[in-house]
Amino acid sequence: MRKLLIWGIGELAKRFIYNGFKGEIIGFIETTKSINIFMNKPVYGSEELPKEYDYIIVANSYTTEIYQLCLKLDIDITKVIFLYGVKNRVGCIESSILREILLEKNYTFYCAEFRLTDKTFVEKDKYTYQTLNQRSTFNIQDKYMWPVLSDKYSCAGTINNYFWQDLWAAKLIIKSDIKKHFDIGSRLDGFIAHLLSANIDVTMIDVREFPGEIENLHTIVDDATTLYQIEEESIESMSALCSLEHFGLGRYGDPVDPEACFKCFANIQKKLKSGGKLYLSVPVGKERVEFNAHRVFYASTIKECFSQLTLREFSCVSEGKIESMIDLHKYDEDKHNGEYRYGLFYFEKE
Repeated sequence: MRKLLIWGIGELAKRFIYNGFKGEIIGFIETTKSINIFMNKPVYGSEELPKEYDYIIVANSYTTEIYQLCLKLDIDITKVIFLYGVKNRVGCIESSILREILLEKNYTFYCAEFRLTDKTFVEKDKYTYQTLNQRSTFNIQDKYMWPVLSDKYSCAGTINNYFWQDLWAAKLIIKSDIKKHFDIGSRLDGFIAHLLSANIDVTMIDVREFPGEIENLHTIVDDATTLYQIEEESIESMSALCSLEHFGLGRYGDPVDPEACFKCFANIQKKLKSGGKLYLSVPVGKERVEFNAHRVFYASTIKECFSQLTLREFSCVSEGKIESMIDLHKYDEDKHNGEYRYGLFYFEKE
């Protein structure tokens, strides 16, 4: 049985294992080692690989960087199987080996990634269809071929962290029976759509351009740090789902300012009227900045920064699940290890 190393300890690695494979996993690799054991197997740093292995499976989104690192460390690239992300197929690309190790589901996803149909279910299905088809206008013609491989083994939609945070906030807001709501940078195609479907009038501010006009959605393209666009004590209901942690990092073209998110925290409190409600989501765990992606906050930091408001609820979402009404310090030492945890805060101004 072939001895395999899995480069990655996040969701892509878990999905590879769940989909099935042929071989024995002897360990996992982290580019920069942070833990010693994962799924009861040893974890190796990129510069301390065991000598005895047959193939490395790169189940990681940073494939270009890993490819360059393999070259730098003189790792035999013919023994590396890149599942995602490289622009050109590199490493082991021999179909017989790939099919043997990856098995049906993983091999199908691999072929979908690199737009391959060779020896996939599409070839068999094409033959079956042509054999059964009796409608001349619906004969398969090569010039109209549009093979899609990724859907056969995909789930019927996604229930992820964003799904739960959007649903959590939308349910609370709709239940509050407000008619007008203000939002800072949340998901247009998730959370905002929920509110619009409930006939709630939404004003949304974002530093990015909006894709188009939507009925009952009023948009402001601007930096929301100071919220100068809004009168003080004028907002009855406000949200910011996975947006404020990015402020001041320059990721979205906004000015670099280490204090930007904290300035916005203070200004939000000024804009809420008495009885006003705030629905907030940010990454929580061991506090740090992961420049230029986002900040991760202690949950207690968020409560302290919104000291003018009363915290009515603190919940969390992670790995596609929601935990309701949990202790504020439960995840203070959480380093995530590839899966981010979002704190859900429901505040009210007295």
